[in-house]
Amino acid sequence: MATYTKLEQYTRAPHPGLPESQTKYLQEELRKLEVALQGAYGVMRGIGPYLKTPFGSFSSNQDQTAANTTTAYAMTLNTTEVANGVSVTNNSRITVDHPGVYNLQFSAQFVNTDSAEQDISIWFRKNGTDIARSNSEFTIHNRHGSIDGALLATLNIFVELDTNDYVEIMWRVSNTTISLAHLAAQTTPTRPETPSVIATLAYVSESP
Repeated sequence: MATYTKLEQYTRAPHPGLPESQTKYLQEELRKLEVALQGAYGVMRGIGPYLKTPFGSFSSNQDQTAANTTTAYAMTLNTTEVANGVSVTNNSRITVDHPGVYNLQFSAQFVNTDSAEQDISIWFRKNGTDIARSNSEFTIHNRHGSIDGALLATLNIFVELDTNDYVEIMWRVSNTTISLAHLAAQTTPTRPETPSVIATLAYVSESP
């Protein structure tokens, strides 16, 4: 005896008491609804891959330095990995083509050449204005022997954006011995290059 899921009970199973023609019509209409729902929510069965929402993944293959400790710097991104409706403008502005709520995530590879521990502040800006309550403080280890202190800083935030709005990832340091470091590919074993910054922006929902 065949078994059916809850939805398949309506789209696949026979309907006793209904003429065959009406049963087939009802099943066909419900299958159309099933396909529409699967496409909207990205359910498997081959429909989800055709659902495209705005997203962008970006990185930097450049070292980034701070000239002083009293200036806020925007992390720059010079490589687009993959994107749809999201782009980087002015080197640091992650800009959207469509309004909505987005999830911004990043990782930043810091190094410290000083013999003492140092501090790093990281926060977000929207359209050039600091986003309230978005700052985080990090402490990076000092250089030990011939090895620089290192820190991988990661954060994420949900932010509501309108068409052509942009967000930036800002940083400041307690000593100019701190920088964002890009590392070339390495061997033994083979490892890919390390971007100084990786950032993604993904659409989550329409604005509330």
